[in-house]
Amino acid sequence: MFSAFTTFSNPFSVPRFIAVGLGVAVDIKSVAVHDVEARHDKRAQTLKHLLKLNHVNHSIVYHQLQFHNHLAHILGSAYLLGAEAHHLNDVYENESKELEKWEDSPNEVSTYDWRDYLGDRRYQRAYVDFFEDELVLNGYEWQKVIESYLFKGKEPLINCLVAGLGHPLIHLGYAYELSNRELAMEALGLTTTSYNYLHRYLDVTSYTRNSAYSTSSTIEILERVAADKRFDGLFEHRGGGNMDMLFTHHEGLILEHWNAWQISNPTKQFEDSQRTATALLAATQEGEPNRYDFFFVHLLTTSHAVRILLPEIPAKFHINVLRQWWLLTLAVYVAQLRPAINEDSVLGYNLGGKDWSWVDKQAVEGKWSMDSHYVKGLRAIKEAAETWDDKDMFYLKAGVKFGEDFAGWRGFEPLGGKEILVPP
Repeated sequence: MFSAFTTFSNPFSVPRFIAVGLGVAVDIKSVAVHDVEARHDKRAQTLKHLLKLNHVNHSIVYHQLQFHNHLAHILGSAYLLGAEAHHLNDVYENESKELEKWEDSPNEVSTYDWRDYLGDRRYQRAYVDFFEDELVLNGYEWQKVIESYLFKGKEPLINCLVAGLGHPLIHLGYAYELSNRELAMEALGLTTTSYNYLHRYLDVTSYTRNSAYSTSSTIEILERVAADKRFDGLFEHRGGGNMDMLFTHHEGLILEHWNAWQISNPTKQFEDSQRTATALLAATQEGEPNRYDFFFVHLLTTSHAVRILLPEIPAKFHINVLRQWWLLTLAVYVAQLRPAINEDSVLGYNLGGKDWSWVDKQAVEGKWSMDSHYVKGLRAIKEAAETWDDKDMFYLKAGVKFGEDFAGWRGFEPLGGKEILVPP
């Protein structure tokens, strides 16, 4: 199992090489940018119009500030997979039914106090308004606003993109891929309102330390975590609520495995991490073959966002972006009770003549084409296949397996004896 992963493992505690602050870059090409503002075909104009409607009409978090607005994600994914204008309109109508209007924040945010309200979702409207004012001051060059607020300062916001289950990271990826200023300002709003304790593991260097072992392989670490009996019995049920408890009561344990990842070849190890993210979604269905873990799909779509962003951001942040994604991945894997990962269930999957065009069709015309996470998941797998050499057809088989077998999500906390089926 996982023979495709090359690994270097050292069982002893040794000084670790991590290229923090050294400008070591992941060397991959940028994806194609689809600037819908500059395109005049019906599909592009429809997407531009719907993104603006969502930006004006709907808050970025809702349902007592617990759920995230995914409308832009499914619209962007469906568009990039070839959806026609009528389907984009249908997606908007369907997804917007449960969204909520903006509500005023307790007060405005200014250049003097904008960090004072970090992590407070009540300020989502104030933050987006603040960043839009900054957008005007910067001549509507949204990249300059991103540079000013994401990359600068003693504790730059980029070191906490994975808070809120990675939604700030995901949203920022779509902003770059679609070159869309509304999405960029929303992404900054999500980053500021989701900001939490996770930033300290990147901002405070003392959290990076020697581990009991070291390896270049993320999959080896997950296998060690699965076998680590110290995690047994920590949680009764799967669910995102386990993550805060994990960091509060078992921080040292999770950091031991987090620090074990030795990044000496960033490009190759990012490639391996994308395969790991895909395996977590597509190869963990033991006992429930048609149900896929809702939290694991976020590990895949955040990995996809990392792939979009790495060629666009300063090289000095590459390693920290990889490491915060890895911290989220480890925490989610433990929170979801460390299921077995069986890559053979993907590699042995019968394609039955299906190819990527079939996968695309499922995403925009299939039974689940209105499920934002299903569509985003298929898109992320396809982009990984296009980024790396898919010579063993792992990504194609994962895409077909997920596209064909999917019958719903699992992995939520039980409520009244039943599993929650509405995704946060």
